[in-house]
Amino acid sequence: MNRKSFAPIFFVGPHFILFIIFICLPTIYGIYASFTKWNLINDPVWVGLDNYRTILSDTSSTFYTQFFNGLKNTLIFVGLSVPILIALPLMIAVALEHKQVKLKGFIQAVLYIPGLISISAAALIWLLIFNKQLGITGNVFGSETVWAANQPYAWIIIIVITVWGGVGGNMIIYRASISGVSKELYESAEMDGAGPIRRFTSITLPSIRFPLIYTFVMTTAGAFNVFGQPLMMTDGGPRQSTTVLMMYIRQLAFGHGESIAGMASAMAVLLGLVILVISALQYYVMNRNAS
Repeated sequence: MNRKSFAPIFFVGPHFILFIIFICLPTIYGIYASFTKWNLINDPVWVGLDNYRTILSDTSSTFYTQFFNGLKNTLIFVGLSVPILIALPLMIAVALEHKQVKLKGFIQAVLYIPGLISISAAALIWLLIFNKQLGITGNVFGSETVWAANQPYAWIIIIVITVWGGVGGNMIIYRASISGVSKELYESAEMDGAGPIRRFTSITLPSIRFPLIYTFVMTTAGAFNVFGQPLMMTDGGPRQSTTVLMMYIRQLAFGHGESIAGMASAMAVLLGLVILVISALQYYVMNRNAS
């Protein structure tokens, strides 16, 4: 073997090693821990499928209630946020490609900046905006609503901060794909009498097929792992209506009192399976429809 054949190893090797250490090994140990009774201090005690039976079938158990309430709230968040995080960036990307739009780079940068702000800092900003005494909603619009303490307003503020921080990334992916399409295609379609909607469905959408599948799957998977927004904005309230599954998992593993890490691991594994199944279905359906 010559020296050049080792070059890829030097680039891929460090990443692969870190992937094994920080992703693969913790995942494997987490799956093992889901079959144990473990408090993070003593050695794990093997209990087989007991954790899963309790979570999925013991209706009198607190863990059963927590899992299904958390899963329901997580699904609500996914259903509300993902369509917006796919459609809105796509509309903005298409609009920015219009030849009459000026300062495209500046607009793109402004929309991307919120994605660079940490969840905790963004939450403080939006909590002030929605504060009825200090914020814009109270002082400018005269709203007396305590947003975080009432539904559906609690979900609204969680979705607002999520969309605010997530639009820019997907928009850049779409713009990069759309800008690579030959302008002659659009001009020819326009000369043939195709309107904006026809050009969008016949040229734009097929050209961003793979980026669209990628963003849809990755955005959905990320939404299932939501944690910071409901924790910082509503603390899971009102009446645990925004307590998502990741919050229950964190509470069981690292909350006050004795850790129940084995049960938390089982919930995490079940959540991972849900994400895996839904992601596979999304990819299958979208790829089949696009082909």
